[in-house]
Amino acid sequence: MKRRLHPIMFAGTGSDVGKSIVAAAFCRIFRQDGYNPAPFKAQNMALNSYVTPDGLEIGRAQAVQAEAAGIPCHTDMNPLLLKPNSDHTSQVVLHGKPIGNKDAYDYWGAGRVQRDFVSLTGPDFRHEVHAAFDRLASRYNPIVMEGAGSIAEINLRDRDLVNMSMAQHAKADVILVGDIDRGGVFASVYGSIMLQSPEDRSLIKGIIINKFRGDMRLFDEGRRMLEDLCGIPVLGVIPYYKDIYIDEEDSVSLDKKQRQLAEGKVNIAVILLRHISNFTDFDTLERDPRVNLFYTSNTSDLQEADIIILPGTKSTLDDLLELRRNGCAQAILRAHRNGKLIVGICGGYQMLGQTVNDPDGIEGSISSLPGLGLLPIHTTMTAEKTTRQVTFSFNGQTCQGYEIHQGVSDTDQAILQTDHCIGTYIHGFLDNAPVIEHLLKVSPRPLPIEGELARAPFSPSSGGTGGGSTFKDQQYDKLAAHVRQHVDMDKLYQIISDHD
Repeated sequence: MKRRLHPIMFAGTGSDVGKSIVAAAFCRIFRQDGYNPAPFKAQNMALNSYVTPDGLEIGRAQAVQAEAAGIPCHTDMNPLLLKPNSDHTSQVVLHGKPIGNKDAYDYWGAGRVQRDFVSLTGPDFRHEVHAAFDRLASRYNPIVMEGAGSIAEINLRDRDLVNMSMAQHAKADVILVGDIDRGGVFASVYGSIMLQSPEDRSLIKGIIINKFRGDMRLFDEGRRMLEDLCGIPVLGVIPYYKDIYIDEEDSVSLDKKQRQLAEGKVNIAVILLRHISNFTDFDTLERDPRVNLFYTSNTSDLQEADIIILPGTKSTLDDLLELRRNGCAQAILRAHRNGKLIVGICGGYQMLGQTVNDPDGIEGSISSLPGLGLLPIHTTMTAEKTTRQVTFSFNGQTCQGYEIHQGVSDTDQAILQTDHCIGTYIHGFLDNAPVIEHLLKVSPRPLPIEGELARAPFSPSSGGTGGGSTFKDQQYDKLAAHVRQHVDMDKLYQIISDHD
């Protein structure tokens, strides 16, 4: 039996510094080294989510990390998920099930977390996330924990569920991750450490500098300076990579996506909705060499695209109203009349129907809107959320996906097709090769490239084999090798080994 390792938490100097990816790398590394790791993030705020094998909802990052660890995902890995409905409110998902909506001011400003959400169901969230961690820690070794945002938000310290208070409960060794690509890494690392209480500061055992570009030798002196300033070892400087494909959760990554048309390829436009969710639905298409996939709300770009996709959204009615205001609805209808293929997924599917109704105000103040009228369905928002993994047949071949949606449409068809229009509630629909081949075949633009798809379907729930037999396994192995090369693994193992 492998020795017991301390839980390890990858905390950040800020958002989008690479905590999720670093945690996924170490889930794979520990798996490769003969351990039985599991990911954990007490509280996640994201619109990209995934469904566990038992039909419950968690943040997608933890599903990806579980796949890297070679295990099925479970709600204990992300017991509390906040899904923003607007700039001010979020749906609260506890242990995989929605329990209501909460105003951000109330959530962060109404006092300690133990008293939050009393108006909903009154759970003690600190107790709930601690209990989830304890259950996970009894089954796996080690627990690879992820923090959220910056660990130096001192105004929220007494309400912290996910960073240093969670590390204290877990008795975790904390590794601080800083992003050198955005600049100011010395100030952000030093400040993040110095702003901690003495008790919390004692948990921070190492520093990882992420997203380095250029000659690594140029940072040798900077590394020594950081160690002298902070009194904590710099365990590694990880270079930026471009040839490793790991699904991302944070919508910040959308800013880096392609935004324009390209010659000689099938141009696929994804409507850039204000509340877009599960945008990883399009990663497979984006990596197909025959395709140029881009995000836009520009009406002229939509007229030039060969295929238009309406993606999932956390606020179907609000985004449908915005489509009418900004002219995208009219542009989609013109493109359809001109023979372009229109695809709707989840909330996008609902928008393509005849009406979307919300008589109980589940989403907000808009009670009803006409849809775009391209599919013969009517949708009514309901308090109960559908979350399940699904297997479906497409052109005679078995495919896989998952559903996460609020609202019921008056059809029992998983996929609804009319002339030049396809709608489905299934996320992961476009990760299946038969679906992609069909879309590109019926596209008005002839295919310029023959050949296999760039990658295999994504299936976090299956658990990775670690053997490199699938595209996803190969990517996790590449990520693990990249991190091993640039992190002092001997020192890291020394830190997290039991010294009692």
